[in-house]
Amino acid sequence: MTENKKYKFGMIGLGTMGCNLLLNIADHGFLAAGYDKGEDKVSKLNQFGYAGVKGFNDIKVFIQSLESPRALMLLVPAGKIVDSVIAELIPLLDKGDMIIDGGNSHFTDTERRANELKEKEIHFFGMGISGGEEGARKGPSMMPGGSRKSIYRFLSMLFRTISLKGSATWPSARDG
Repeated sequence: MTENKKYKFGMIGLGTMGCNLLLNIADHGFLAAGYDKGEDKVSKLNQFGYAGVKGFNDIKVFIQSLESPRALMLLVPAGKIVDSVIAELIPLLDKGDMIIDGGNSHFTDTERRANELKEKEIHFFGMGISGGEEGARKGPSMMPGGSRKSIYRFLSMLFRTISLKGSATWPSARDG
């Protein structure tokens, strides 16, 4: 990445699903960055040698590498880990940034997080992803929830492009 170029999408959690989803995104021509505390996972991602994908193990540098407004997906285990990652992110984010929980959290946790982040003017929604390792790499089924306006405006094209064709109904621009 050159100094002027920013990544359009960030993934937190570079396990099997996160890594393969980032490679899928790169296969479709999008610039994406990944973050994980595990140096081995970051090294593995970077060893693929994709020009449009870069892994980071410093969360501040990772956040600074993203284009504003930032679009971040969490692919970490559902539960308290999601809350921990969000708490770590909040001081680094700006109003209008977006967090997507791709870890299939319980809907009550998703609603609570969305309400808490709304007060900080950070968008949040949950998006179930199915298809496992192969789906993440070749076309997952993606089931977003939350503000249609946010989904459409920032991420509809990306998710439509990488998802399993015909697996989801996406809102149109007129849906608000």
